[in-house]
Amino acid sequence: MSVICFDLEGPLATQDNAYELMKLFPDGGRIFEVISRYDDLLTLASMSDYEPGDTLALIAPFLLCHGIKEHDVSGLARKATLTLGAVNLISRLCAEGWKVFCISTSYEQYAKRVAHRAGIFSQNVASTSFPLDKFSKALSGQDCHILETLEKEILSRPSPNDIWIKKRLDRFYGKELQVTGLGRFVQQVRPIGGQRKVEALERFAEAQKQPLSNWVVVGDSITDFKMLQAVDQGDGLAIAFNANEYALHYGTIGLASTHLDDLRPVLDAWKKGKRPAVEKLVREKEKAGGSNDRDYFHWLAGIKSVAEPLKVHKRIRRIVREEAANLG
Repeated sequence: MSVICFDLEGPLATQDNAYELMKLFPDGGRIFEVISRYDDLLTLASMSDYEPGDTLALIAPFLLCHGIKEHDVSGLARKATLTLGAVNLISRLCAEGWKVFCISTSYEQYAKRVAHRAGIFSQNVASTSFPLDKFSKALSGQDCHILETLEKEILSRPSPNDIWIKKRLDRFYGKELQVTGLGRFVQQVRPIGGQRKVEALERFAEAQKQPLSNWVVVGDSITDFKMLQAVDQGDGLAIAFNANEYALHYGTIGLASTHLDDLRPVLDAWKKGKRPAVEKLVREKEKAGGSNDRDYFHWLAGIKSVAEPLKVHKRIRRIVREEAANLG
């Protein structure tokens, strides 16, 4: 059996759902960029019990106080742009007997609908539970005053630096929010990112009776690096697709391309001869180079520096993901 698991945002869909949700209210995009950077800082500092992607818990109070509902989340799923070639690739893989899965940090109201559009069954999707409407009913109007103060402070600073972001948001989430009902909602949201992605993959692997050495995983960002690392170290195939600096270090191979179905030859090689066959193919493609924003392959396992691959990944990531390319 051949098994593959995709991250959602990046490999399968071009937008960042949390970013788009925050942009549903005035200046929400600017606020999200600051919170997203705070997420990066906490992840890089290896904070205990904090996983990359916990941004989806951090933004919960903002969504609640600005009246965002579950139908808004699912509405964005209907409008989401799928990555070029994603539907074609998944359709062909399924026809050839592959089992296709998706592990996403996104809220489940979004992830399952977008994955379904790409051709992945909902039972093969792991994503973040977020009973937004239930939380909204328990919300007190007074809880939102503290949030309004923080928003004004963020918006009054044209480009807050990392020191200010870390200090101010530490105080907000660690102290101020805890005395409101909003703090309880944040604690109940457990985003599927970082180590939780690894755990979700292990559950799929156990259910399919397939060790990590048989898996292919595709990711692109800070929420994926632990999953990529686990599969690469387990002798599976970890693919960094249009990846940022947080993910590229942990891939077995990298592909920078505007089309996801450029992965097809690699997956055929994997099916025939696992990593040795993939390495031979990728090194040949690496020498040939890509063209027209497609087919830039790199063998990453054991590489000393990802500086050169990162240049082309960043360039094409900006083309494919637009605004979301700037997020961790």
